[in-house]
Amino acid sequence: MSNLPDEAFRDTIGTIDEGGKRKFIFPKKPSGKFYNYRKIVSYILLAILVINPFIKINGNQFMMFNIMERRFNIFGFPFWPQDFYLFVISMLIGVVFILLFTVVFGRIFCGWICPQTIFLEMVFRRIEYWIDGDRGSQSRLARQEWNAEKIKKRLIKWTIFFLISFGIANVFLAYLVGSDALFLMIEQGPIQQASNFIALLIFTGVFYFVFVWFREQVCIIACPYGRLQGVLLDNKSINVAYDFVRGEKEKGRAKFNKKEDRVLTGKGDCIDCLQCVNVCPMGIDIRNGTQLECTNCTACIDECDHIMDSVGLPKGLIRYASEDEIAKKEPFKFTARMKGYTAVLFILLSIFVGMLFLRTDVQAVVLRLPGQLFQHNGDKISNVYTYKIVNKTMKDYHDIHFELIDQKGEIKNVGKQYFKVAKEGISQGTLFIEINEVLLESDKTKVKIGVYNGSELIETTTTNFLGPRSFN
Repeated sequence: MSNLPDEAFRDTIGTIDEGGKRKFIFPKKPSGKFYNYRKIVSYILLAILVINPFIKINGNQFMMFNIMERRFNIFGFPFWPQDFYLFVISMLIGVVFILLFTVVFGRIFCGWICPQTIFLEMVFRRIEYWIDGDRGSQSRLARQEWNAEKIKKRLIKWTIFFLISFGIANVFLAYLVGSDALFLMIEQGPIQQASNFIALLIFTGVFYFVFVWFREQVCIIACPYGRLQGVLLDNKSINVAYDFVRGEKEKGRAKFNKKEDRVLTGKGDCIDCLQCVNVCPMGIDIRNGTQLECTNCTACIDECDHIMDSVGLPKGLIRYASEDEIAKKEPFKFTARMKGYTAVLFILLSIFVGMLFLRTDVQAVVLRLPGQLFQHNGDKISNVYTYKIVNKTMKDYHDIHFELIDQKGEIKNVGKQYFKVAKEGISQGTLFIEINEVLLESDKTKVKIGVYNGSELIETTTTNFLGPRSFN
């Protein structure tokens, strides 16, 4: 943005002072149209986030990411290690969608949807305003000596923050190990569920540290998505932006004087009140242009619109806009880059939906036992196999057995001919396949095996059947 004055340039982040030390931010309590919209969106998303791991569809947890056991549930669909390719594609779809969303709308995800921002701004920060007061009161309290008032407020705030962090940790643990395991830990106590309880305490400590002290540093330092911003955004991307053309004009910013006509004097509409800076939770000046700290939270838009309305100037000095819209008055266009991301997203979605429909509830694998040759049993040839059956559903199968399809022969299971596969369980064993020698077409015949639950065919698989080289 070359039209900005030289003094607007900066080479440090807003949370570091001149001495290189951490500068804590005490933003002004936001208010306005966008903030009210954000509250509605945030509390809906918070409700979804909290109840998701406790909802079950057909016995499957709605959302679960059990990394240790390699079991994932997404929207009630269970994904096992055998379905890892589906999980990878779903993650790629999520990444491409975020990339497309960022190219078009900038970092609106960070300000409106990110759980870190929602918890910090709509839960912890609002409690802080209630206990410590607004910007000025918080700043004075931070500098205040440790007297009875400060100790009381700090103890109340930190206790509430710890309890909320503990609650968040429970929800987070429910996503990782499952809500059933969480309830079992509550029922049995921390001693019998020591590993889960230790994990719960660690998560509580991490969340407490983040929301009490680390705060906006997560977005600046730890979050990789924030670093992608510089790569993905261009002059066509819609961001929370300061209209420097209108705000600066010929003579730049100037304090408001109700007795003068700013159009005649050539002064910009920005009255340099610094309220957009005071309300920013990242401690930046939006008038410096697009910055890595900006999460597009719109607090500065609400504050600037309020100021503009108070001094009788048009709203929208800070608004959602692209740089080309501000500098060149060009309307938004769906660029070739955006179309490319959209095409990739559509292809990935099509592949994922197709694979999802082809995915079976039961997966069977039958493999010849390594190192074993075929055997003669009269006029029949016998091969030995190992099998594994994975039941991905939440129902038990009680009458599982094997039958040959499109091939005359017999399958003999070692053990019971009919066996059970429990819900979300695995059954493994050994079986023999016998086929009359005259029916073999070659020394390696592909046979199709049906897995039945009673009379219901629930899965099919294929394997190779070895026979003698010379026959007929």
